[in-house]
Amino acid sequence: MTEDDVLAEFRAAEALLEGHFILSSGLRSSRYLQCARVLMDPARGARLSEALVASIPAELRAQIDIVVSPAMGGVIAGHEMGRALGVEAVFLERPDGVFELRRGFRLAPGQRVLMMEDVVTTGLSSREAIAAIGRAGGVTVAAAALVDRSNGTADLGVPFFPLIRLDVPTYPADALPRELAAIPAIKPGSRAAA
Repeated sequence: MTEDDVLAEFRAAEALLEGHFILSSGLRSSRYLQCARVLMDPARGARLSEALVASIPAELRAQIDIVVSPAMGGVIAGHEMGRALGVEAVFLERPDGVFELRRGFRLAPGQRVLMMEDVVTTGLSSREAIAAIGRAGGVTVAAAALVDRSNGTADLGVPFFPLIRLDVPTYPADALPRELAAIPAIKPGSRAAA
């Protein structure tokens, strides 16, 4: 699947948005890929996850015992990756602000994990998820995401495989370019109010 193919999937789902967006990191952007919309179609989610799995080297894929993703945005993406890899998928939650496994989910000591995100912007939540996997006894062998919008700056400490890299500048709220500042900001992600 080419970058154009991936973007076509997002456009078909009306998931490629343009405007002034407040990202979960607090940074601002003029473009936003709404992964929840693209994943609401199971067939589309399957196509994207299968393409992402195909981009991971076979020797690394063979090492993956389980997929772990952070809630909320990564749950469906992680489930689809688990399906495409033929392994179980579980998710982390932050009931008290720190990621942890709940709902009876466990990792066996040394279990090899693919940490799956929907979108990586700064990499902070990915690194927090990887730390939680380690605390739970797992070993993160790689990370993956549908979208890397870090402009190549996210260092997750493990091999990282995004399906697409969206190099869109991000800005602190107090340093917006004039054209972005002229547009009302919206928060389209999972942390937005309904």
